[in-house]
Formats: sequence, C-alpha cells, structure tokens
Amino acid sequence: MTPAPAPPAGDWPRVKLHIVTGKGGTGKSTVAAALALSLASHGRNVLLCEVEGRQGIARMFDVDPLPYEERRIAAGLADPHVDHPGRRGTVYALHIDPESALLEYLAMYYRLGRAGKALDRFGVVEFATTIAPGVRDVLLTGKVFEAAKEGRRGKNVRQYDAVVLDAPPTGRIAQFLGVNSELAGLAKMGPIKSQADTVMTLFRSPRTAVHLVTVLEEMPVQETADGIAELRREGLPVGGVIVNLVRPRDLDDATVAAIREQQVDPTALAAELKSAGVDADDDLVAGLLAEAADHAERRELEDTQRALVEELDAPTYELPRLADGVDMGGLYELAAALKAQGLG
Repeated sequence: MTPAPAPPAGDWPRVKLHIVTGKGGTGKSTVAAALALSLASHGRNVLLCEVEGRQGIARMFDVDPLPYEERRIAAGLADPHVDHPGRRGTVYALHIDPESALLEYLAMYYRLGRAGKALDRFGVVEFATTIAPGVRDVLLTGKVFEAAKEGRRGKNVRQYDAVVLDAPPTGRIAQFLGVNSELAGLAKMGPIKSQADTVMTLFRSPRTAVHLVTVLEEMPVQETADGIAELRREGLPVGGVIVNLVRPRDLDDATVAAIREQQVDPTALAAELKSAGVDADDDLVAGLLAEAADHAERRELEDTQRALVEELDAPTYELPRLADGVDMGGLYELAAALKAQGLG
C-alpha cells in the first residue's frame, strides 16, 4: 500500500525552504536544528544545510564532521497525535563549502572533471571564491536551490519535503540571499547568471520563508527589526520570529511588582521559609531579596523587548532556556515546542 502523503507543515504549509538567520549568540543554529526535527514528522524527509564552515550540525547531533554530501543524522520528531505514531520522518544534513560547490559547478556546466580538481590544487578555486564573494554566495545558495528543487533526478538522489538552511547572521542575510545584485558587476550573462536568476525566483516565492531568531535583549531585537525591514525592501519573504532562550516566569506579575517596589516584608519571607523547613537567617533572606530584585529588573527589560517583538508584524514563537543545556534530548524538546506552536 502506498503511504499517505505527509500533511502540510503547521503555519507554513506552502513553504519548502525554511531559512533561519539571527544575530550571533541568539542560538540560530540550535533553532535551525530543532526546526528540522520538528518538520521531519509524519514521515517527512528534511534536509538541514549549513554554509558557514563551522561543522555546527555535526557537533549538535554528535556525529562525525560532515562531508560535501547528504547524510542521514537523526530520526524526526515522534508525534503521538497522528494516526501512525511510529511514522517518523528523517533528518539528513549537508555541509556546503564554496570550494566543493565550485568544483561541482565546473563539472556540471563545463565538464572539467579532473581539470577542475587540478584548479583546486593550484589554489584557483580559493582565489575565485575570495576575490568575488558574490560568486561564492551564488555557489552556496545554488546548492541549497538544487536540494529544494522539485523532481530532482539522478542516481541515489533523494526528494525532500522540506529544506532548512542555517544561514549567515541577520546583518548579512539580505546580501547573502540577494545573489543577483551581488553579481551585477561580475556576470551579466552565462550559466552563473542564469543560476542566480533561478535561485532568486525561489527565494522570492511563497515556497520560501526567512525566519529570524532573537533573544529578549535590546541589540538582538533591534537587529531583528532592521533585518525584517531590509528583507522586505529586497522583496524576500519574512517568515516567523523565534524568541529563543526565554527564561521561566515562575513569579506572577503581582509578586514581581511587589519586589520591584520593595514591598516584600523580610520578616514574613523568613517565616514562610521556616514553615517550608528552611532555616532562614538574615543573610539568606537578604540574598534572596537581592536575587528577586535582579529577576524583577530582568523581567521588566524582557517585557519591554517582547512588546517590541510583537510590533514586528510577523508570527512569533518562543523557545525556553533549557536548564541543562542543549543536547539531543534538548533538541527534541525544542522541536516539540516549535511544533506545538505551529512551526513544524
């Protein structure tokens, strides 16, 4: 029996290519990995790509450094709410480096074969991708385009239901995706210009969404706002804003307000601690009140930034700060949180 097609993915049923960007330190690579796991449920196959040369995927999934080929790295998120709970998808990964992409491009369009590898030995590949960064980005994005293309052909070629790209940071994302403008002074015709045109058709289509990762701090939120504005100016489709590393809100608003206004009675606090079996001396109570004041100040700053995020005119998702850090279990936990909110 032919398996039923995978259902559409949450809030973005038409999107095939999910591009994840964010200011450094916001956890964009972690979010990209969690999104890939989230999308790879209901029997979907998902490809997770990276282009920054850091082998971040291999470290997160605790696998050997990735070659320039698609490799299976994990089972997708199990979803107990579907008809067939065991029908999990698969996450594959691809580490894209510009040198390998250029050699593949030369072999594909100019049939250089061994001659292309000789160019690599002579350093011509490094020279070409360094002297013309626009060409470098076309090669990287072109490989992503090939992976996301419908009807891929060839021996051992795999079809993907979704592709997740761990992209460069927000400050460079519009330039990275705007491959046509980068090539304007370098290639006005020929295969590489044609490839750039084709890539831009995908990037500007409803089949692509650029998701931005931030944390509730002033600089990342401002950079996210600037990134959204730049993407929209360039005609690139903005997806969702993922607020990462959100701290737990264990205290209600009334308690936080009382702490902020220094209206907590130390004697009453000591009595409550003693009733709970804690031997509370003056130093402990003073320390707890100081910690509470820091927490209240942090909450106020986060609430201010959260209000700014809500004004960005983009769907918003939140991921918790994991107390034990992010391991494979943590990635699945984040993937489940994304799926529960409709991103995946």
